[in-house]
Amino acid sequence: MGIPTVLETHEMILGAIILVFAVFLTIAVLLQQGKSHNLGTIAGGAETFFGKEKGKTIDKILATVTSIVSVVFVIAVIILYVLQVQPITG
Repeated sequence: MGIPTVLETHEMILGAIILVFAVFLTIAVLLQQGKSHNLGTIAGGAETFFGKEKGKTIDKILATVTSIVSVVFVIAVIILYVLQVQPITG
């Protein structure tokens, strides 16, 4: 009836995947171009360094990849939660 301290192998692997996705999502969101006032967070000079069209293409690809990874991230967190929930026995 105690709290389990040893993680299963699949829980450790899923936890590592979630950690990698979390770091990727943080970096990807910071790299994206701001929508208002043309303010970027980290890569604010994308239009001047890469050119206007290439900067927009990179932002579009980054936005698509960020959306896909965020959906996979949420699914992985839900799966990990379901795996860790212990049934309550009387």
